Amino acid sequence: MSSMEKQRRMDHFFAAHRQAGLPVTTQRRSVFEVILTREDHPTTEQLYRAARDQLPQISRMTVHRILGTFVSLGLVGKTCHPGSAARFDAKLHQHHHLVCLDCGRIIDVEDPRLNSIPWPNVDPTEFRIEDYRVHFRGRCADCARKPSVRKRRPKAQPASGLSDGHENAPIHTNIIQRSTNHKTKGPRV
Repeated sequence: MSSMEKQRRMDHFFAAHRQAGLPVTTQRRSVFEVILTREDHPTTEQLYRAARDQLPQISRMTVHRILGTFVSLGLVGKTCHPGSAARFDAKLHQHHHLVCLDCGRIIDVEDPRLNSIPWPNVDPTEFRIEDYRVHFRGRCADCARKPSVRKRRPKAQPASGLSDGHENAPIHTNIIQRSTNHKTKGPRV
């Protein structure tokens, strides 16, 4: 992240706290600064360990609560994958992920074709779609080099209109928890 982008994000951090009437504590600022330096979608535990380097007295529970506040303020995104810990993402624009099934690594995917997937027709009285993210699940380069002992699942077919020669890439979607105040562009149901 460039120093100009980091300053813009810090300005947004202060403004969000002012607007919500929340104090900007040393702990909140420290955790937010740590998140801005990370591109690996860290867990609460990873952020706790990194924040503890700056503030040795900070507790796990404090970091956990701070992250919940950041998500509710729309300062970070939270993503959850079955079988793994919640991860936090400083990138707020729509983007997608590659998720390693072995080590849990998450890699950002910036592909505009994925931003225009048509939303399913659902009864708006039963569910209101607000946003989506696509998660491609597979194995990162490091894990793919290791001998595998587990059976691979059958490959899923791509969604219609998204094929570019990668017909066997499974497409999965997960919900990113975002602030309800965060406005997204896209079709509405």
